[in-house]
Amino acid sequence: MIEQTLFFFAHNPLLMLFAVVALGYPISKLRIAGASFGIASILFAGIALGALVMAPGLDPGLKKDISREMKLVYELGLAVFVYAMGLSISHSFWAAFSREGMKKNAVVVLVMVASMAFVVLLARLMGFNARYAAGLLTGSFTNMPALAGVIERVKSMGAGPLELAQPTVASAIAYPIGVLVPMLVILVSPRLFGVNLREEADGLKDYQTGHHKLEVWTLRVTRPEAESLTKREIRAAGRFQVVFGRVLRNAELLLPGPDFRLKLDDLVTVVGSPDDLVQVALLIGERSHVELDRDQSALDATRVFVSNWEVVGVPLGKLDLVNKRQAIITRVRRGDLWFVPAGDTVLELGDRVRVTTRRDNIEAIETFFGDSYRALSEVSFLTFAMGLAAGLALGQLPIPLGHGIVFKLGFAGGPLAVALVLGRFHRIGPLVWNFPYSANHTIRQFGLVLFAAGIGVISGEGFRAIVAGNAGVLPLFLGAAFLVCLMADSLTMLIGHKGFGIPLNVMFGIVAGTHTQPVVLGYANHQTGNEMPNVGFATVYPLATILKIVLAQVLLALIR
Repeated sequence: MIEQTLFFFAHNPLLMLFAVVALGYPISKLRIAGASFGIASILFAGIALGALVMAPGLDPGLKKDISREMKLVYELGLAVFVYAMGLSISHSFWAAFSREGMKKNAVVVLVMVASMAFVVLLARLMGFNARYAAGLLTGSFTNMPALAGVIERVKSMGAGPLELAQPTVASAIAYPIGVLVPMLVILVSPRLFGVNLREEADGLKDYQTGHHKLEVWTLRVTRPEAESLTKREIRAAGRFQVVFGRVLRNAELLLPGPDFRLKLDDLVTVVGSPDDLVQVALLIGERSHVELDRDQSALDATRVFVSNWEVVGVPLGKLDLVNKRQAIITRVRRGDLWFVPAGDTVLELGDRVRVTTRRDNIEAIETFFGDSYRALSEVSFLTFAMGLAAGLALGQLPIPLGHGIVFKLGFAGGPLAVALVLGRFHRIGPLVWNFPYSANHTIRQFGLVLFAAGIGVISGEGFRAIVAGNAGVLPLFLGAAFLVCLMADSLTMLIGHKGFGIPLNVMFGIVAGTHTQPVVLGYANHQTGNEMPNVGFATVYPLATILKIVLAQVLLALIR
């Protein structure tokens, strides 16, 4: 029965592909000590089923057909995943070039280069070839796009099934270590550095993400020095992440623009985190018992979805909603997070915005922003195809590095580079490059699933041959991965916290971002009890991803 099932899979590769997904996906949801392996579980399932189906007795021609079809699947999945990911992280990537962002990313550059050098040293000491070493690097840092780049590079060298499986096997073995070791480092770091995480967080307003549970307070202007201050000046005074909603002056409700000036005895609603609201209250007056936001006599609030392509990619300051639409956006929800907008905030498709406006203007505001579920579910496949095609073309351009070495960005690097640029501009004329958050997340997941399943099946035959020929490779790679992760994460903490003075609350996010590992980020947030690790993670994630893709392929050229 088992042999018949495997034979059936061998003659139906597409069915086998989704059988791998069906086997691996439930495992990805299992949690052990709060951790899970996510999509990597599908890679493991693919390797296991591929090893069984691609048995020695299977017709060589059929094996070649299966490999050809799976190659197309994983290349498609990889390109789609990386392009969508690039669009989603482009804002964080370009924001990382601020002074504070440069410091955090300097940590990642130093650690990744040191890690590559350490892997080269371990490979020479333990006798690993370049393919094993590259897989060890990508698995230790839990990064599938980097593994994909390695596989593509190995394939371009004319490697056979066994050679093609070596980086995948090494990466699969090292992957669990790349999740567990950074969590261990996060657990012991506060004791080693003598830091009370909660006390440290209390004094770190500058590192707050702005993505908090937002509150609405009504403040009364009682301080003479606050009179004539504009909204813009109040925000700048303490770098407060707040939005002013409505103002009650002489029994009249007003919508304040950016240059609106306060007067004594004004009542004003302010939206922000509790910490910022306390500081704004001290600056302009006191908190009032009046709940001005509940007064719907003239002004009301509504929540609408951004589905109108015309408002996407335009800074709110240029939209000038107060003067042109008699409306104010008091908060934005993107994905699962709320934040207060600023003048340079750019709306994206799928954002949910809370708008204060006149009651008789609500319908016009809903029309302006779109507020259409159907429109949100539609992806512009024109811009998607154009951007992805440009990325694939860029990936095939040879880049000479000297000494006869030619580098290509490939199916991973090309789409990522193009997506980062297009995502930065949001739109060019009528062409909008980004697409809704939910659609982007779904496309990313689907692409990653295709890649993991496809490359797993292809690597199954090589995995069986490697393990059968040398069972001792498993503990050897586990030990090597442990050393790589322990060295990298310890160095990250030392350089970032001791060298650059970055708070431990934020450093935990940098550790997670260096591994590009959301599971580690979730563990870091749990340990700190706040969202400060998100600052470090979002800042370094894009560069860490790109560095791994590049350095893993450079490593192939360094080891002979």
